[in-house]
Amino acid sequence: MSTATDTHDRAAARPATAPAPVGRARLLRWWPAAALLVLVVAPFSAVPVPGLLDGPPGSPGSLQLLATCLLFGALATGYDLLLGRTGLLSFGHALYFAAGSYATNLFLLEAGLPFGLAAVLGLLFGIALALVLGSVSLRVTGIGFSMVTLAFAQAGSILVSRDPGGFTGGEEGRAAPADLLPSSLVGIDNTAHLYWIALAYLVLTLGVVHWAVRSPTGRVWEGIKENERRVEVLGLKPYGFKLTAFVVAGALAALGGIVHLLLTGGSTPQTTTSDFTLSLLVMVVLGGSGTRWGPMAGGILYTWADHRLGDLAGSGAVADLPAVLRVPLSQPLFLLGVLFVAVVHLLPGGLARLPSRLRAASRRKENVDR
Repeated sequence: MSTATDTHDRAAARPATAPAPVGRARLLRWWPAAALLVLVVAPFSAVPVPGLLDGPPGSPGSLQLLATCLLFGALATGYDLLLGRTGLLSFGHALYFAAGSYATNLFLLEAGLPFGLAAVLGLLFGIALALVLGSVSLRVTGIGFSMVTLAFAQAGSILVSRDPGGFTGGEEGRAAPADLLPSSLVGIDNTAHLYWIALAYLVLTLGVVHWAVRSPTGRVWEGIKENERRVEVLGLKPYGFKLTAFVVAGALAALGGIVHLLLTGGSTPQTTTSDFTLSLLVMVVLGGSGTRWGPMAGGILYTWADHRLGDLAGSGAVADLPAVLRVPLSQPLFLLGVLFVAVVHLLPGGLARLPSRLRAASRRKENVDR
């Protein structure tokens, strides 16, 4: 028997692989567009969502919560550009978020500039700050880099709390001047407009990160994360590429700070603390670092749980429990910690790995049934 005939017989003896369902493949391809459409029309919905939201998605309170979730989903996605894509563990990312918020607010309050110009200048200030501090921080690597970024963040937090010249408002923060903001962005009746701005920020961040990761620079970032020395051997200088990632992530954070200023109506010192950056780190790990949708999912879930678990902790149902249950359940941070530990333990790789794990489990079950 010839070799060709033998090969043909072996191929014929193997069971044919069933083609992937075309309909399901199309659904998987178009689900982001479908999800975006649902989010766009959410302000027009009056259908209650028990357990997830206190009222219909179109109510002001629900839209405020949804907008905050989208904002932090985008912020976590931008932070993962450093952590998951380039391998840079920064403890100072909150500094650039706060810089965008405080700088824009100061241009409004002190210079009396219109919001559009103030926002552009606030964004440029955040980019310049990321460029200057990043150029210094990236002179060291590893844990040294993390410590330097933490030191800068702590310095910024102290500066804000000391309230030099009365510019930052100290521990109280500073409210944005409503008369200098666009009238379409002020008041409960315009919550939907703020929601759409937060959604636009999320879409922009996802687009920028996706484009950057797929670019030649993004491939170098991946190489730096895997083995920086090998990148140097290839004749490339990692410093410039890492600084690019640092500035892009800082710019996205500063833009998020401007959106946060609109959502909350002011700048708060809590956004300058290292705890704020640690929350971003938890969001990224929760969702799945280095994945396309994971950081966004982690940021949305963490923010939603932070708000909803806080309501649960102060509810009458928890107050009526025995002390052994009431004390831990009345602490939202305890509940968030339990949630985080459970996800990390049960879902290594974060929420983004869940679909692949479910598919693998389904295939194993099919093989056993055969």
